[in-house]
Amino acid sequence: MRALLSTLLLLFTLTAQAQFPGTNQSGLGTAAPEFLPVEEAYRMDGEFTPEGLRLFWQIADGYYLYRHRLGFELSLDGESIAVEAAIPAGLQRHDEFFGDVEVFYQSLDIPISSALTTGTALLEVRSQGCADAGLCYPPQNNFYQVDFSNQTLTPVERPKSGARNAPVTGSDSGSSLSLGVALVFAFFGGMILNLMPCVFPVLSLKVLSFAQSQDHERHQQGWAYAAGVVLSFLLIAGLLIALQQAGSAVGWGFQLQSPHFVTALAFLFVAMGLMLSGVVEIGGSWMGAGQRLTEGGGLRGSFFSGVLATVVASPCTAPFMGTALGFAIAQPAAIALLVFGALGAGMAAPLVLLSYSRGLRRIMPRPGPWMDTFKQVMAFPLYATAIWLLWVVGRQTSVDTLALLLLGLLLLTLGLWLWRYSRIGKALAAACMVLAVGTATLAPGPREVSERSLEAHQQAWSKETMAQALAAGQPVFVDFTADWCITCIANERAVLHRDDVQQAFIDAGITYMIADWTNYDEDIARFLEDHGRNGIPFYILYSGNNAEAPVVLPQLLTRGAVLDAIEQVSAKNGKLAASSQ
Repeated sequence: MRALLSTLLLLFTLTAQAQFPGTNQSGLGTAAPEFLPVEEAYRMDGEFTPEGLRLFWQIADGYYLYRHRLGFELSLDGESIAVEAAIPAGLQRHDEFFGDVEVFYQSLDIPISSALTTGTALLEVRSQGCADAGLCYPPQNNFYQVDFSNQTLTPVERPKSGARNAPVTGSDSGSSLSLGVALVFAFFGGMILNLMPCVFPVLSLKVLSFAQSQDHERHQQGWAYAAGVVLSFLLIAGLLIALQQAGSAVGWGFQLQSPHFVTALAFLFVAMGLMLSGVVEIGGSWMGAGQRLTEGGGLRGSFFSGVLATVVASPCTAPFMGTALGFAIAQPAAIALLVFGALGAGMAAPLVLLSYSRGLRRIMPRPGPWMDTFKQVMAFPLYATAIWLLWVVGRQTSVDTLALLLLGLLLLTLGLWLWRYSRIGKALAAACMVLAVGTATLAPGPREVSERSLEAHQQAWSKETMAQALAAGQPVFVDFTADWCITCIANERAVLHRDDVQQAFIDAGITYMIADWTNYDEDIARFLEDHGRNGIPFYILYSGNNAEAPVVLPQLLTRGAVLDAIEQVSAKNGKLAASSQ
């Protein structure tokens, strides 16, 4: 059965590489096909002249730039440097988003001056434009490495600390953390992961194995489990960093955006459940499953239990965890790996402590028939998890795919049942398992567009629709969610989708947008990165006043916290309306 785990990890790697290429596959959503991409509508360049640095734009016909949305920031080693931009007067225009404004058509030329005459600095240029036909592009941030000594201007990728482009407030913003605080947050976030429903069944079965182990064996098993957890977190982190450095926009839980990987998890949970139920009994020391899990499991079994616990923890996000991961993505690879290692250490710490606990040994019942009963009971959470994973695959793909996978699970169950018989039975079992794997690998990939149902007052999120709403001064709340995110679903059922909370959004005039990350969407990943986050859930509330930073709500929501945030936005908008009369 260790081969099944190896196949799972290989599938994890291959599907990640295939699922998240460096190109944008998400499309522009609401943009009509006749509109130009923003980089073609506004071609920007710069050069040094005898008078100094100049920036200029070539603007396509039918498009314009806002004068008041232009901004320039020069920094050296993180310190801001005074910069002056001689922005010319623009054409007067009454704009549907900003009212009476000045705009530029055809071209724009701006001289830039600063106190720097030598050295290299980072220049950030902010701009926003629209098309006469009605499309308003989101604000753009371009970055240049300016070498004043050699008088060169080189475009560069945006810095990792993307929070500088869209400042946020709230307890979940990780941009200002120190390394020590980030490590503490990661450690405690990992500890809380053990309470999540996706991890608890695996952890319970491992604790159960301590009931018939000697002290020395329990200590070794605890550390082997910890090694499996920490190394698995480092493996996921390494793959995540490699994909990001290759240009892909991915975050925590990215592997669950692959239907093939989710399918592999569902098959794995069904196989484990069947073994715990006693339907099949397969020897070996694979990740502490089956009998060897409840009888000690050995070091290899404990190690692979840690691997499994990490894999199934992917859909979960705990408090403190999002902040720590947001810090990690803005750091060099070595520091990011250190934060992920602390996350794994936190997740493994409770079991290691339990392995040394004399009190645990005293309170646990003596080994006996109750262990078989408990083992069989713990199979049902695994079946429930498999059902949920299949539902996720159905949402990512189609009902036809779901039916095909159910057929694959039937073949898998038949193969495991036949395995206990003679050679002929084992041959038939192998054939069934090959066919089962075939149904999983032949299943189609994700749909390009999620079909999440929306209420009448809700909108699907896109960069363009949000930018237009904010440009019109509308308050906006964005719910970044996914069907595979257990914490997201819990927040929605318990808080966000309650009738009174939804009515509060409507009464306050807040546009409720849902950003569905069930399938890969580069725009969502980039937005999260810009706000110092590496995963979901993520909740951000804009007041409608572009001068104010948006507010980030906690990852675990309460009804009171959401209603308080809505009330604050409503009060601010009321004051703005009163002052304008």
